[in-house]
Amino acid sequence: MKNLLAFIILINVSFSAFSQGDGWTPLFNGKNLDGWKISENASSFSVEDGIIKIDGPRAHAFYVGEVNGADFKDFELLVELKTMPKANSGIFFHTKYQETGWPEKGYEVQVNQTHTDWRKSGSLYSFNDVRDVYVKDGDWYTTHIIVKGDHVTVKINGKTVMEYVESQDEKRPENAGEKKIDRGTFALQAHDPESVIYYKSVKVKVL
Repeated sequence: MKNLLAFIILINVSFSAFSQGDGWTPLFNGKNLDGWKISENASSFSVEDGIIKIDGPRAHAFYVGEVNGADFKDFELLVELKTMPKANSGIFFHTKYQETGWPEKGYEVQVNQTHTDWRKSGSLYSFNDVRDVYVKDGDWYTTHIIVKGDHVTVKINGKTVMEYVESQDEKRPENAGEKKIDRGTFALQAHDPESVIYYKSVKVKVL
C-alpha cells in the first residue's frame, strides 16, 4: 500500500513538473532542442541563454516530443518571440516532418515586420493575410494561435489581428492540397540567411 501511494505521488509530481498548472505545457524546455527535429540545415537553430536563436539558411524545426504525442487538433499555442530587422519566419500548425522544402502540410502563421514580403505577422499565409505591422523589430511580443474546429484566430500581444473560418472561405484555391485544417504538429521556420529571430517560449494548451 505504501509503495502504491508513493507511486501515485511520484506520478502527480511528474505531471505537475511537465504542465504549468494553468493548462499550458511548454514545448521548449529552455535548455536545448530536445523534442524538436530540424530539417535541411540543423545549424540554423541553436539555443543561447535559454532562447532559441534562428540564424541561417532555410530549415524547419518540427515538434516531435512527448506532449500529446506531438499530435494536435484543437489547441491554443502561445509563443514569445523577437524579430531582428528584415527577418522572416513562420509558425506552422497541423503539419508534419518534411526533410526538405517549405512544409506542404498545414497552415503557416507569418512572422515578419520588415522583410520585403508584404504578408506581415499574424497572416495565415496566403489564405487570410495581414498588411499592418503591430510590433517593432527588436521588441519581444507574443503570438497566440487558437484553433477550434475550422476556426483560426491569431492574436499579437493580446490583440486579435486575424480570423479565418475554412468552411466559409469562398476564395479557397482548389489546389490548396494539404494546407487545411486537419491535425498534426508545430514547426518553427528559418527562412533565409539574413533572417534572425529569437523564440523565448513555446507552449500549448490542448482544447
